[in-house]
Amino acid sequence: QPKRKAAFGSVGRRIPYRILHIINQDGESLGNMHRAEALRLMDQHGLKLVLLRENVEPPVYKLMTGQQIHEEQLKRAEKKKASPKPGMYIKELTFSSAIAKNDLETKTKQIAQWIEKKHHVKVTIRQAK
Repeated sequence: QPKRKAAFGSVGRRIPYRILHIINQDGESLGNMHRAEALRLMDQHGLKLVLLRENVEPPVYKLMTGQQIHEEQLKRAEKKKASPKPGMYIKELTFSSAIAKNDLETKTKQIAQWIEKKHHVKVTIRQAK
């Protein structure tokens, strides 16, 4: 089994790039620097280097505390959970608050079928005049 690449986390001391763009924990750019200098800076401040963007030249790394890394992981997990997965459908149903009993029963059966098929269901109720 090949190792899966972590979505976000501390990279520690294994940095494959020689020149890095470093951002400090306050979000200020420290500019481009050599890998050894970045590791020295990391050790001096007791922080961890985290890869933010590797598809740019030079790759962008940020110095973060363990708490900042944890909070960022939680934010990304929440965002991933909120976005719909590919192949997943969102079904939307709108009806009036003055809906007849039979119509309401029919629509609830339809909603139950969609939920069984693992679709996300959004129900909107309009206020009757």
